[in-house]
Amino acid sequence: MPTSRENGEAPVAVQVIQVPHYWEEAKIELMKRDRIMKKLIPQFGDLHLVGHSDPFTTLARSLVGQQITPKAADAAWKKLLLACPKCTPSQVLKAGAEQLAACGLSKRKTEYILDLADHFKAKRVHASQWDQMDDEAVIAELVQIRGIGRWTAEMFLIFNLLRPNVLPLDDPGLIQGISVNYFSGEPVSRSDAREVSANWEPWRTVATWYLWRSLDPAAAPAAPDAAPGAPAGTVK
Repeated sequence: MPTSRENGEAPVAVQVIQVPHYWEEAKIELMKRDRIMKKLIPQFGDLHLVGHSDPFTTLARSLVGQQITPKAADAAWKKLLLACPKCTPSQVLKAGAEQLAACGLSKRKTEYILDLADHFKAKRVHASQWDQMDDEAVIAELVQIRGIGRWTAEMFLIFNLLRPNVLPLDDPGLIQGISVNYFSGEPVSRSDAREVSANWEPWRTVATWYLWRSLDPAAAPAAPDAAPGAPAGTVK
């Protein structure tokens, strides 16, 4: 997996389209075990999760997109990239609060982005080691950064580290997908979701992805940043 450079700088993000190494095995196992997955997975052919390669850029983009529309998030992100073309921690810190605010970011989001950059620059997070750390250890580091909660950390595990067994119970799209596909649209509790997902181990990420796609099939070919049901404008 791509990692941050040793000096704390992150390279410019390049989205590399690759099939997660576990994807085909997971599909076969899920279809064997779960009657819903047996019907759902074939509907999407060879489509698969597409990861985002650079940790710092992935997290910065997520912070920019929180609680705003996708259109507003895209506009703010493009402005930020004009101000910080390489989108490295050093470049963001050098730009400072005033220049980031001029990109259309709120005072709070500006503070979040600067805190993220500072964590990477000062190596208070161990991005180069994340691919060797377990899921909960990565989450524990990420939630120390302002603006990053467990849901954002779990999306990072899925879309940057490509972890195979993430179950984001705070994700509205996952809960809706379980409701529609397993409970005929009836309300679903976290306990219900855990019970259904027990059959997906150790491929809960893959099952979650197919449930997202079941809610928005047209989005699947583009492997969108925001999964169906995600908080408005929150980038995954």
